[in-house]
Order: sequence, then C-alpha cells, then structure tokens
Amino acid sequence: GVKPVVLDAQTGVALDGDGVEGVLCIADSWPGQMRTVWGDHERFMETYFQQYPGYYFTGDGCRRDADGYYWITGRVDDVINVSGHRMGTAEVESALVAHEKVAEAAVVGYPHPLKGQGIYAYVTLMNGIEPSDGLRAELEKWVRTEIGPIAKPDLIQWAPGLPKTRSGKIMRRILRKIAEDDFAALGDISTLADPGVVDDLIENRMNRA
Repeated sequence: GVKPVVLDAQTGVALDGDGVEGVLCIADSWPGQMRTVWGDHERFMETYFQQYPGYYFTGDGCRRDADGYYWITGRVDDVINVSGHRMGTAEVESALVAHEKVAEAAVVGYPHPLKGQGIYAYVTLMNGIEPSDGLRAELEKWVRTEIGPIAKPDLIQWAPGLPKTRSGKIMRRILRKIAEDDFAALGDISTLADPGVVDDLIENRMNRA
C-alpha cells in the first residue's frame, strides 16, 4: 500500500504524531506509480523527487488530525505569502463557502504594496442574494472569525460565474492574471465551458491600476 508522511515544508523533516501540518509525501514506491514524464525525465525528477530527497512529493499541503486522518489542505503552488505567513488558498475558500450566502469561491494572491501578497477572493453568491458592501464586510468578518485576521480577504469581487473547463476545473491561471490587473495575455480560453465569464470578471475587477 501507500505510505503517506507529512513533512515540514521548510526543513523536509518528517513530522511525527497527530495534529501536525505540512506537505504530503509518499515514503515508498507503490504499484502503478508514475516512472517518468515522456521526453522530460529531468523535469519529472526535479518536480517529484529532488525537493524532498527520499520521498515522492505529491505537491499537496496536508494536515494529520488528532485521530490520525489525513486532510488535503490544497496544492502547495496555491499557497500565498501574506506578511511572511504562508497560507493555503483552499483554507480561505473553505471558510467563504461555509457562509450560508456563498455558493462558490476561488482565492488567489496578488501583489500587495505592504504585505507582499494580498488575498483576492472571487465569490459567487447563492441565488436570490444581492451583492452589497455590507455583505462584503460580513464575509471579511466571517473569515477573520473562522481562520484569523491574517486570512481576511483584501479584495472581494462578486463573480456571477468562474472560468471553468468543461470538466468543471477552475482555471486559476486566469483568475491570477485578472487579480494582478494583467490580463493582456490570458492565453487560450476557448476550452472554457463559458468563455463569456472572463469578460465580466475583467470588467468588474477590484485591482485596477
């Protein structure tokens, strides 16, 4: 079977016991494990084996709870650095969608003059809920309560829809570009289920130069 292990993201040291959080790695090989990337074995080794020698790095953040269960906290490349604090965007998204008026949320980082990176949240509301500055403040307070002050979104943009592939995957690359006010080169958006949502997000972006 698979042997999961939680490592300290900075030191690469395996974290013992329960109630710990770090990055998810696999301590041994297993049947069906990918062996290479066709035509780019060097990239394969660099991505999955060199960052934490002796382990297969999944690319996921993870916590092991008090009962020994593993919880995926999000992709490590979806981690933003806010005032020196590393924070998974998935954690902020989970807090937002736990609010009764929120149907969906996507969180990305954007350049912030003081914090290094700020928290930019795209929020889709439940049917019948009208967006307002009051609701924006309510969601900011909600996240502060659920996670802490450091996780409060700096910018919340109302999003009637999010850019998704036909399989339902959110295209975060597009959301990052819009949040950075740098949408001149979004790349191919023809694969989106509804390319029209991109124009709406650009038109109503919160981080205008």
